[in-house]
Amino acid sequence: MMAKVRGILFDKDGTLFDFHATWGVWAQGLLAELAGGDDAIASRLGNAIGYRFADPAAGVQAGFLASSPVIAGTPEVIAAALLPHLPGRESAALVALMNARAALAPQMPAVPLRPLLSGLRVQGLKLGVVTNDAEAPAHAHLASAEVTDLFDFIAGYDSGHGAKPEPGPLLAFARAVALDPGEVVMVGDSTHDLVAGRRAGMRTLAVLTGLAGAAELALHADAVLPDIGAIPAWLAAHGG
Repeated sequence: MMAKVRGILFDKDGTLFDFHATWGVWAQGLLAELAGGDDAIASRLGNAIGYRFADPAAGVQAGFLASSPVIAGTPEVIAAALLPHLPGRESAALVALMNARAALAPQMPAVPLRPLLSGLRVQGLKLGVVTNDAEAPAHAHLASAEVTDLFDFIAGYDSGHGAKPEPGPLLAFARAVALDPGEVVMVGDSTHDLVAGRRAGMRTLAVLTGLAGAAELALHADAVLPDIGAIPAWLAAHGG
């Protein structure tokens, strides 16, 4: 018999916030700045991180490819993909620029967050966020949505616990809120999130507000939900 769910750990981008609405704006601004206004350079940089600019004549819409490192990679991973096309740039400076722009990226919640999260807390659940974004932008994004106070734990890849798909940050949450990992559900939109959850010994829920499809996510998830708004119903049926 599975343990009763006492904690829920959320990924941020593509889970709490709609991935397309948030990171498309970030990518266009960052790539334009790095390219110095040169569309050809911006296009090459976009290709390096799996982002396509709109081309109405060719019927191409702007957006990320499913293979983009932006979906689940750390800023260092994204910088490594860009640096070969940016002679003279240093990784640390590029990461700092990406993080500064990320903190200002507009956030589009996947669902109304405060009512959902408040309802989960009323049930006595501990809540956390683990993202492969940096911790400072994560706090900025949650503050912009006015939900920071509803979380017991917030960690980025640079918080000292490692990055997904390794289980370190997930286990840090369990320790911080004094729960057994088996009492925690990891919720995410990428296989990085779900693999980390499985490695940590947690149950896993996938949501379809990122770029990955249901078939891919189902291989690593106890259930695939349309978005986090479906969590209360899942808990009522499976939360123990």
